Amino acid sequence: AGWKVDPNDPQNEELIKTLPKELYDVPANSLTATPVFDGASNEEVSGLLANSRPNRDGNVMVDRHGKARLFDGRSGEPFEHPISVGYMYILKLHHLIDEKIHARSTGPYSMITQQ
Repeated sequence: AGWKVDPNDPQNEELIKTLPKELYDVPANSLTATPVFDGASNEEVSGLLANSRPNRDGNVMVDRHGKARLFDGRSGEPFEHPISVGYMYILKLHHLIDEKIHARSTGPYSMITQQ
């Protein structure tokens, strides 16, 4: 969901003061960022998601609703329905994996701390 700003429209007066001229006309397949709670409407976000570019494997990672296909880590099978996840969820999964990849040093085992 690109945009086209008319610099002659009085309603765009404040926007023109802060927007660089090269951003007056942006194609629909452009990458876009917006403030979290003070930015794009639901329709604009849905339009951007619908125009998501595929990754290097040719797969589109999210659908127009922002949901992705997740896979069970034990069986490798995909879950039945797409699931809405964000960066924090993915970062949490990565963090959990990092915590698991370590080895216990040799030495006595403490019954109190169980370490």
